[in-house]
Amino acid sequence: MELFYLLVFGGLGVIVATLELSKNNKDRTNTSSAFNSFKNNYLLVYSLMMAGDWLQGPYVYYLYTTYGFGKRDIGHLFIAGFGSSMLFGTIVGSLADKHGRKRASITYCITYILSCITKHSPQYRILMIGRILGGIATSLLFSAFESWLVAEHNKRGFEQQWLSLTFSKAIFLGNGLVAILAGLFGNLLVGSLALGPVAPFDAASCFLAIGMAIILSSWTENYGDPSESKDLLTQFRGAALAIASDEKIALLGAIQSLFEGSMYTFVFLWTPALSPNDEDIPHGFIFATFMLASMLGSSFASRLMARASIKVESYMQVVFIVSSASLMLPVITSVLVAPSSEKGGSISFAGCIQLIGFCVFEACVGLFWPSIMKMRSQYIPEEARSTIMNFFRIPLNIFVCIVLYNVDSFPISVMFGMCAVFLFIASMLQRRLLGVVERSWPLDKVRELESEPLNI
Repeated sequence: MELFYLLVFGGLGVIVATLELSKNNKDRTNTSSAFNSFKNNYLLVYSLMMAGDWLQGPYVYYLYTTYGFGKRDIGHLFIAGFGSSMLFGTIVGSLADKHGRKRASITYCITYILSCITKHSPQYRILMIGRILGGIATSLLFSAFESWLVAEHNKRGFEQQWLSLTFSKAIFLGNGLVAILAGLFGNLLVGSLALGPVAPFDAASCFLAIGMAIILSSWTENYGDPSESKDLLTQFRGAALAIASDEKIALLGAIQSLFEGSMYTFVFLWTPALSPNDEDIPHGFIFATFMLASMLGSSFASRLMARASIKVESYMQVVFIVSSASLMLPVITSVLVAPSSEKGGSISFAGCIQLIGFCVFEACVGLFWPSIMKMRSQYIPEEARSTIMNFFRIPLNIFVCIVLYNVDSFPISVMFGMCAVFLFIASMLQRRLLGVVERSWPLDKVRELESEPLNI
């Protein structure tokens, strides 16, 4: 492996270790033993859920190719997954609010396990059913668990500031360390042990089953609005009204869709961007490097959110601007660096520059997740939390489906440029959100003071 990859990975590792080991009292939050037990239980479950998801990611496309499907057929399978998440996501989110977030989390485990089982069949129809099930599971993963956490945290009377600690640790572990370990474990199953491309999906089912057992044995149920008088259509109207009537919620949804849409586009495009002439690049090692960069971002986010004087709404403007600049690098290199026509070989100079920029973007992703979770916990009403969160995913899934359908129609640099523009727009919307929050803060403070008892 080239020294360049090792230097990037090692440099990121040193920075992450330094950040974690150098935390002082200002960067740490004093919590209770009851909260620590609750937090550790959730982190264990979340890590198992993410392990089940990360194990599958690197091998879905590869598995389909071993069954003899071409790029077009595989593209349709991926579109089916995102389309399923878009069509059914809001429905399952509403059911989670009404019938319980614990039940929804268990449903996620069962649905994703069934999706994994379908991977054993080479029949296109069975694989399509698996993608539809996977889309439903993805909607539950990114709504039910967070909704359960926020409601349970508040129900148990823990301090609001402690919620940020759980968010940052969840991203550090579930979207960082677990992703790296899952990639290495999947490589062991498929490569070293030669168990075939289906093996990671079987391993994912095992992790999901273990997580489901923990949920069944240790989680209590909580709801949004369990009123039997409200049907799904009424819940949809209520969620849409909440978004339309509260500018903070609407801005938050737009920001999330713009960032996540750019993030998923990046997932599809980073490989051809780094190897436009079929350069020999270590995909697994680069993926692990990206996840390490994400850990760096989440570690930095935990420091920022531990300080009450720093507003999430303020520093996220900088995060979006930096992420926009990082995705402009493919556009800049395509103009300033002469393209190579040599097939194969090692990564090019332009590819090295882009790889560093992509690591910066992944660090921004690590900052984004716990920060957006904190803002959602503050602004989204509890009675429709899962429903509204899945409403946010509708434009995201439409955007990703359009990108997938037209991925061969535009140069890669143009696609990255479009993402950079979207991220810049997100920074402008974030600035607007900060202004709205600052205007409402004095009123919120007055209400807080009015609710406190008078000491006479």
